[in-house]
Formats: sequence, C-alpha cells, structure tokens
Amino acid sequence: MKTDLTDTTSSKINKALVLGRRAIGTPAVGMVLTLVIVTDEENAYDALKAANEASREHPSRTLVVIKRVSRSPRDRAKARLDAEVRLGADASTGETVVLRLYGEVVDHAQSVVLPLLLPDAPVVVWWPVNAPTDPANDPLGALAQRRVTDTYAAEQPIQELTARADAYTPGDTDLSWTRITPWRSMLAAALDQVVCEVNSAEVEGEEFNPSVELLAMWLADRLKVPVRRSKSAGPGLTSVRMQTSAGPIVLDRPDGSLATLSIEGQPDRAVALKRRDTAELIAEELRRLDPDDTYATALRFGLERLDEAAATTAPEPVAQPAVETVAEAVTEAEAVVETAPAAKPAAKKTPAKKAAAK
Repeated sequence: MKTDLTDTTSSKINKALVLGRRAIGTPAVGMVLTLVIVTDEENAYDALKAANEASREHPSRTLVVIKRVSRSPRDRAKARLDAEVRLGADASTGETVVLRLYGEVVDHAQSVVLPLLLPDAPVVVWWPVNAPTDPANDPLGALAQRRVTDTYAAEQPIQELTARADAYTPGDTDLSWTRITPWRSMLAAALDQVVCEVNSAEVEGEEFNPSVELLAMWLADRLKVPVRRSKSAGPGLTSVRMQTSAGPIVLDRPDGSLATLSIEGQPDRAVALKRRDTAELIAEELRRLDPDDTYATALRFGLERLDEAAATTAPEPVAQPAVETVAEAVTEAEAVVETAPAAKPAAKKTPAKKAAAK
C-alpha cells in the first residue's frame, strides 16, 4: 500500500501511517527500532532495497531522507516536504516513509524526522554516501544511538579513516569494519588451534579499500606485532599471512567467495568466505546497538603507526638489476674504451723483449 503526500507535514504523515495500518488490518505497531537513511536521489533505491531486506530480521520504521538540490534562488527560498508512505507488501515487514526535502527545510531535516520516530525505540542513522565528518555532531546523528557510515563510498577512503578516528564518538561504526567480521572470526579461530607466538603479519587487498587497513590495524593492535599492508588486484581482501613460531598461517581468498586456510602441519581447508551485500551488513549492525569498543580501538591505532611498522620491519622486496642506473652503464663503457688502447702497446712490447734475450 502506497500513499503519496505532496507539500505535507509530519503530522499528516503520522495520520497516513495510522490510516494505512488500519487499512491493511494491522493497527498495532510491531516495530523494534527506527532506521533513518540519509542519502541522495541517486543512491536512494539501493539503500532502501537493502533496508527492506534487513527489516525481515529487524522489523523497523524506515525513514529515507532525500535532500533535493534547488537550482534557482526562488526554489531555495521556498520550503516544501513531499512524502511517500509505504505499508504492507511494499515495505517488507516494516514501515517505510520516503521524505523529499526542498528549499530551506533541507537545513532542518531533524525537525521533520523527530515527530516520526517510534516512541521508546532505538534510533539508527545510516549514511550510505556523503557521510558527515563527525556523525555524532550532525543534527540527525544527534538523534541516534547508533550511527552507521561507509568509508568505502568516500572519495578518499583511506584519508577518511583518519578523520573518523579523530571524531570518533561511542556509537559510531563503519560498514568497512563490518565487512571484515568473517575474517576476524576465522583468524581468531585459526590461532586458537595452534599454540604459538605470532612474530609478524601481512594483509593483502585491493588498493583504496579501507577494510584492508582496518584489518591490519586490528591485527597490529591485538597481536602487538608489525603488520604490513600489501596491494593486490582484489576483489576486496585477498589474503592474510601470519608468521608464527609454529610456522606460517595463511588465509587466502583469491576469488572473493571461497578461501583456503593453511596451517603448518595440518591439511588445507576450504572456507566459505564470500563477499556480503549491503543488506547483510546492515542486518549485522542492527543486531547490536551498544558501542563497538573493538572497532574504536582498531580505528585509533593509527595508519601512521601501521605504515611506520611496515617500513621498518617488513620492507617490500626489490629485485636488484644487473646494471642499476644508466649512468653506471655509461661509466663502465667509458672505462673499457679508455683502458683498451693502453693494453695494446703492452702486448706488442713483450715479443721484442724475448727476441733481445735470445
């Protein structure tokens, strides 16, 4: 069931939700939380699709806030709110309200969202793209107990990690961190099987993927060993290698779906480690609404410390060429040319001395 409301208000949207629930025969509110999605028109469809799939596990009221760009000064001065209310089969197991903000109301989105929040229920705000640098101080982020961002969607993902660490507030989280949950579980289980001491580690993955840096910082912080970050063609994370006193432990996933766990003295094992979609990531984040202290510790470890450790303990192997530079090759050639004429007269004098002796 869909209801379109043009140039409306929050109170009218609440009335449409009540009438819609009565029309489909479910007057009671069975939602467990409010999920606020702040996005643009381009990414709204994919974000809403992922939220609807996650609502099968976590029935929620989903509020999609789309801030429309006004092209003329006249449009920017005029405030307008359009809404689309979805219930029943059109909203999976929850309720969906798509809010399109125009003009001055764009700067006051929290005033529109606040009356639509479920009473006495947790609030989660998710920015699929264009997340603020400090989510906790954002007007919408201040309404939530949990704030979800995705540094992978940022224009400069690695630099964004540093900004997230500086502005971290308990309740912040990142889908780039959620993506490495199976990796962290598998590596922890592998170390539990062997009594050993880890000496160093290497994390390999595609360039500009913040999940690789987060996993490397987590390993460096937890194991207190130098960790090197290596680049590969992907997709995503490709392998983790740990050098231990009992031999190497390798978790390799070259194709993005099936990984191989290799432990010294044990047969190789195939492990299902597929890349998860956004709906699975959001569903995992909605399972826990308390602060993630492990993420905070790994994030605050610092990319600078990780790079410094990699440079001093595990430098990249460089193949030594036969002739290192063009200048050295030219110098060697000149030396050969200069010494060649001096060698010829010495060869001619030798027979002359032998003849005189005879």
